[in-house]
Amino acid sequence: MVAVGDWRTVSRDGVRLACLDRAGPQPPVLFLHGLAGHAGEWDASAAALDGTHRVLALDQRGHGRSERRPAQLTRSAYVADVAAVVGALQAAPVVLVGQSLGGHTAMLTAARYPRLVRALVVVDAWPGGAREDPRRIGEWLDRWPVPFPSYADAVRFFGGGDRGRAWADGLAEEVDGWRPRFVPELMVESVRESSATAFWADWSAIRCPTLLVRAGRGVVGAEQARRMLDRLPGSELVELPDAGHDLHLERPRDWHRILRDFLTRLAAPVPRPG
Repeated sequence: MVAVGDWRTVSRDGVRLACLDRAGPQPPVLFLHGLAGHAGEWDASAAALDGTHRVLALDQRGHGRSERRPAQLTRSAYVADVAAVVGALQAAPVVLVGQSLGGHTAMLTAARYPRLVRALVVVDAWPGGAREDPRRIGEWLDRWPVPFPSYADAVRFFGGGDRGRAWADGLAEEVDGWRPRFVPELMVESVRESSATAFWADWSAIRCPTLLVRAGRGVVGAEQARRMLDRLPGSELVELPDAGHDLHLERPRDWHRILRDFLTRLAAPVPRPG
């Protein structure tokens, strides 16, 4: 699927941030991709919300059309980027939807910038601490046969289907083949802080409606998900037992149904007592 919408550019502290903006009614929904991902992987999700919401999808720093080699890769830098984009594009209050690294960015943004966030959807992510060894991320990226000879080769490498195409769409065609639009070493650096530090205080500080979507074959275990619910009373959990970490790409119909249902309930008027 080809991205539909207009690319907006926001600069924060000299860092270029590219965000895809698809027109629609309020409230806006802002999608945040995972590590080594890109804004375009949310194209099908945007299409599923066509006519019901304004949809934004951000290439986070170090990824895609945004600054390829930012000096800062801290969690605070990622979060401040989201706040800057929401403010510059006059999107507040926004519904934040993030998967993996993007889910972690989304939850921290909701905690630290509550006035900017209407609601939160966290897709197979948790508050951090020893869930992923950065060295394994580096080893995974080292196994990519870069440059890929063709787009089709990249699709096959990433497993084919919607998931394979979404990952291949994140590559750039260059003279010698298809290459990632990120620096692998910086991807490793991007997860170093969240791998070493737990952000439970931020998670517990969230005050907006919050939905956790867990993949049964993803990175968040059932026990971790229950802990998240216990630490944030009023939050909700939906599980897709047979889905992998990229559930939004592997099970798009189920994912779109879950997202639309949450947004519909969010828009419903609150009954008055008596």
